[in-house]
Amino acid sequence: MLPVGSWTDLGPGDDAAVVRADDGRVVVSTDALVADRHFRPRTASPEDVGWRAAAQNLADVAAMGAVPTALVVALVVPSRPPAPWTDGWTTGLARGLAAACAGLPGARGCGVVGGDLTGGEQVVVAVTALGDLRGLPPVRRDGARPGDVVALAGVQGRSAAGLAVLERRARPGAAAWAGAGVESAADEEVAGLVRAHRRPRPPCDAGPAAAEAGATAMLDVSDGLVRDAGRVARASVVVLDLSTELLRPHRDAVAPVADLLGVDAWRLVLEGGEDHGLLATFPEGAVLPEGFAPVGVVRAGAAPGVLVDGAPHAGGGGWDHFG
Repeated sequence: MLPVGSWTDLGPGDDAAVVRADDGRVVVSTDALVADRHFRPRTASPEDVGWRAAAQNLADVAAMGAVPTALVVALVVPSRPPAPWTDGWTTGLARGLAAACAGLPGARGCGVVGGDLTGGEQVVVAVTALGDLRGLPPVRRDGARPGDVVALAGVQGRSAAGLAVLERRARPGAAAWAGAGVESAADEEVAGLVRAHRRPRPPCDAGPAAAEAGATAMLDVSDGLVRDAGRVARASVVVLDLSTELLRPHRDAVAPVADLLGVDAWRLVLEGGEDHGLLATFPEGAVLPEGFAPVGVVRAGAAPGVLVDGAPHAGGGGWDHFG
């Protein structure tokens, strides 16, 4: 069921696969999804989990400026799986992995070349992604310089809005809430944001394009815009000043549903994670590659950090795995 990919010389069936690395260097990244922490069967189908597992790893490779070439998947499932961890769930997971490799821009040609299957008490999906730099230097987090433009490719805040919808539905009395006007008043907005959470669409093709355009720093926005911008700021010893005026299209995209849910749309945009857009910095005056839009500037500062409209962000810092 899984694609072998155009970079693969030897696929599954032996002790290891063989994947071409034409550049001579291999970009490697790993993420794990743990059941009931990163996904819940009541809010995500197995196809959704497979898609997300692939997407977040493909985005990490793209954030280095590399082209994704292969995925390796390790799966832990109970030896006698109760519902919903049935054989059908594993098959659905495979369908989702395959769909992401085929459907995400910049990921076509990436294959699933092997992995591991083992029994355990808790379902875990761990994916390792490989990528090729095509002769270019990797785009790291520590290259941003004062005067650079901060730019974003992809969407921001939509996955968090979709999760807020799903969490509200899962509360006691959710059935009554679902019929209280939210679905009827903003059905398409709600459905679109839920899709954005279940199947994020990282712009994997934008990563290599940013590298070619001379991006000075880049990363995948997985834990929230402010939190991840702070990682670039600390690595580069600069200040990233984000602009709400430039980010307003992202706020406007989630505002109708945020209002219906009674949550702050700006908090979704600034702190929400799992859209897996690419945040990059470019030299002043550089032509931004297709898909990127400016969202701020890089400034010098006594201490590295993130500002929003020139002031410290007053909200939370995004997703913390151990918070």
